[in-house]
Amino acid sequence: MAFITGTLLIDAPASALNNSGESIPSSRTDNTTAVKRIRAKSGQEFPYVSGQAQRYWLRNTIEQASDIEWEASPTYRGDKVSFSDGNPIHYWDDDLLGYMRAPGKKDLKDLKENHPEMTPQGDDNSAVTRVSPFRIGTLVSIAPVNITEDFGTMTRTEGNPVPHEHQFYRAHMHTMFAIDLAMAGTFTYSRRSGFQNLDAVRIALAEESGLTKIEESLAYQLPLEERSRRVKSLLLGLARLQGGAKQAIHYTDVSPAIAVFALVKGGNNPFNYLFKGNHVDLSFKADVLEASISDLVRHDLLLSPVCIGWKPGFFDEQRPQISVESADIFIDTPRSAFAALADYLVDNPHLMDA
Repeated sequence: MAFITGTLLIDAPASALNNSGESIPSSRTDNTTAVKRIRAKSGQEFPYVSGQAQRYWLRNTIEQASDIEWEASPTYRGDKVSFSDGNPIHYWDDDLLGYMRAPGKKDLKDLKENHPEMTPQGDDNSAVTRVSPFRIGTLVSIAPVNITEDFGTMTRTEGNPVPHEHQFYRAHMHTMFAIDLAMAGTFTYSRRSGFQNLDAVRIALAEESGLTKIEESLAYQLPLEERSRRVKSLLLGLARLQGGAKQAIHYTDVSPAIAVFALVKGGNNPFNYLFKGNHVDLSFKADVLEASISDLVRHDLLLSPVCIGWKPGFFDEQRPQISVESADIFIDTPRSAFAALADYLVDNPHLMDA
């Protein structure tokens, strides 16, 4: 099975990208905001951004980009549940980012009355769920940092100022990602959690839409060209990620400063161990990357050029000059690198099922 898999690094020079909802211990005020962090046994702290937050950034980034093709799924809210339409045939984010639509009977009755446009549930009202073809790891500082607490006040009212505190940090943050290409645009109806993507209503839609039925896999599949176009849009969105908490006072560019990725056989990530350093210094291990690429070539696992996106001005002296026999290596800005692999996939859609 073919995957697009890679690693991303962002530069957070003074940031609070994902807050925990907890109070700051021993704070001077009652109004506080703490950041999410991992605490090691040694007491060291590593700030992080959850995968859920990054997926939210990605959805918003793509939906707001006028030059990226995308069909966003509508969302609905019941009494105690919320869910997307759960229609991967029509909606690209239901396809690539997965869904779980399992409303109770009362919620379903109310939603049918108030939202007649919603794709109906099957006759047996069984849940439809889909494991996400797109996977992303937790974005974590590559080294422990000292998390700083900032004291501020609201002073635009009469009377005493209202004090508040929040945490922020300086870090280089790293995560991995992968896209299961065989799963993208392929919708199963196996009665297993995560794999009953289609119920009777959605199977009928698949038939009406002319999807290919794959009996042995209990699945329906979009045409290769449509599947590769959807993945292209996801890649273009990754290149220009926007989002994060506290942007009004800690504006941080969360698009990748460095990205290394390729289309490979198998879901293991060969680009995980490329960075070391701290919040000031960063070391890019070009020798590890060369060894990883050589290993992919030796075992016939590399299906595309290896794309390296590197922002101009970011540790320019470490920008790699890599040459590996029998491997194409593309080095440019992150946007150009993601666009290059996206175009490569669209030009070679058969690789979706390699």
